[in-house]
Amino acid sequence: MSQRPSHKPFRPRKTPAQSRSEATVASIVEAAAQVLETEGFEGFNTNAVARRAGVSIGSLYQYFPGKDALTVALIRRETGRFYEDASLALTRRSGKAALEYLVGAAVRQQLQRPMLARLLDIAEGRPALRGEVGGVEMEELVTTVVRRAAPKHERPEVAAGDLFAIVRGMVDAAGERGERDLEDLERRVRAAVFGYLSRSSAA
Repeated sequence: MSQRPSHKPFRPRKTPAQSRSEATVASIVEAAAQVLETEGFEGFNTNAVARRAGVSIGSLYQYFPGKDALTVALIRRETGRFYEDASLALTRRSGKAALEYLVGAAVRQQLQRPMLARLLDIAEGRPALRGEVGGVEMEELVTTVVRRAAPKHERPEVAAGDLFAIVRGMVDAAGERGERDLEDLERRVRAAVFGYLSRSSAA
């Protein structure tokens, strides 16, 4: 009978402790992004990623037990970058400006590397990966921005969930259509977001 591995298959085998190790991990994750963008899921495997990163397959396996672990690391990196950008909305002077910035961050995240964003959206929807990628911080951020933008809204948490769905649906659809015009998409998403808030606040 085979023995079950002690580590979780979607998590790194070890955490880099030195700057050189951190750089190696970062280069592997970026290589994973590039392979996924250019080869799709069909060509996405640990050997291809190791070649692109310029490391041995043994070095890759020191940190990542397989391609699912690479996928999770890549989703977490992109989610972290999105959250870091979106968090700047809280520095805006008005609630309207904060919400506008949040919309812009969502559009940038989707269209700057559209193929990568589309494929990671698909991967994130896999049942096996759902518990490995959190989204609580983003939900809290959106709720905070909605409270500022519509302070009289009776159900800001519900509004935040609706707005998150509206924004994600529109930017994902734009990515699938191959749109590249960030300004045009941002204008349309803003119209949908503020239109929803004005109607739901008045209801």
